[in-house]
Amino acid sequence: MVKQQPTSVRHLSFLKHYLRSARCGSTHASNREMLSLVRSIIVAFRSAKVAFFRGAKANDQTRIDRAILTSIFLWLLLCVPTVAQQADGRTYSNRLVKLENPKPLLNDYPEFVQPVIEETRYEAPILVDDSEADLSVRAWRFSYNARGIIEIPNQLRAKETAVVMVHPWGIDDGQGWDTPEPAGVADFCTPNKNHLAARHTREIINPFIKSLRSQVGCVMFSLPGKEDAIRKKIYRSVSSTPTAAERAAGAKELDARLRNFEYRGQPLPAEFTVSESTPVIDYFQQFPGLDAGAKFNNAGFWEQPIPVTRDVDVDPKDIVIYDADGYGPMRDFLKAQGIRHILLTGYATDMCFCRTTAGYENLSKDFNVFLVGDASLATFPANNTPRYATNAHISFAALNQLVTQVSWVKPRLTAVVEK
Repeated sequence: MVKQQPTSVRHLSFLKHYLRSARCGSTHASNREMLSLVRSIIVAFRSAKVAFFRGAKANDQTRIDRAILTSIFLWLLLCVPTVAQQADGRTYSNRLVKLENPKPLLNDYPEFVQPVIEETRYEAPILVDDSEADLSVRAWRFSYNARGIIEIPNQLRAKETAVVMVHPWGIDDGQGWDTPEPAGVADFCTPNKNHLAARHTREIINPFIKSLRSQVGCVMFSLPGKEDAIRKKIYRSVSSTPTAAERAAGAKELDARLRNFEYRGQPLPAEFTVSESTPVIDYFQQFPGLDAGAKFNNAGFWEQPIPVTRDVDVDPKDIVIYDADGYGPMRDFLKAQGIRHILLTGYATDMCFCRTTAGYENLSKDFNVFLVGDASLATFPANNTPRYATNAHISFAALNQLVTQVSWVKPRLTAVVEK
């Protein structure tokens, strides 16, 4: 017959196992001290039992033994979550080393983004440091308190990284969804500005996505509206994957639908009435700087199934998410795929890129987000270039976001991480 262990020994074994399963005592001195404390409590308890309960009966001693050990266990139950949380983290050394004569940031595509030049720049220790990382992503942020830009190396697992492109609208690209004439507005709000953004997509974003598609966990695009019947046939979503036959049928339906719409709205007002006392107020109320409604775009324009632009290649495995479905389905899908990091690209830096479903205001609640600063453009009213507007909005975002650039995202085997 196997001899049963004393109650105190069995409880101690359980407590040790509980602590180890919570990852206590593995890497942190405070956790090892906690395990030693438990041992001390047990030893002290045994001594106290001998000193104070020598005359107690065996059953009484067993009950006392069990009651005290239960109290110890309940105390540990309260403490272990905190200790486990400590074990899951690490102490980050926020040591800033001033950089001497660094090159301007976002300096690779000055036609689209004005380079960032700041008089004070620092290097900080690595922040994201995944084990078995295969993707190097250097990034920067700005801190008024540090009085300068802080550059931070990061090492990511590519398969736990998603590349997300916000609002690659297929406008004025030959698919049929065109800016209404003579005064309609969509995307970057004039056909010429839309063509410039399309060239940015072709020359910068598309090659960037193609270079990473085979390495990262997934590539994702976001579009306005809900998942309608036509786009469901064309693009994979978080809930369905169309067959090749469905894609072909959907493409035909999309072409017919978009080319059947009348892309013509009203002309600019030739005259209107303003008051004697507040003519400026009346003027802008009747002739605002941006009116994307039915007056100039024609009713039904925004109900069309907006496609992904032809200027970026969409692989059948890529995912399209829809703004009207909300952030939850996107977040849950990414987490189910094991995604922890986001490389965010797309349009427009000052609007959809930050505030729509796939914008960084949402994503940064749940993921390590890196804004790819030269793979985005801001809207640029009253200018013939987006370079200054993009610089300003990326710089402002850098107060609370990490910004990288296309040339800083490299396979780790060929990347040089400055220490």
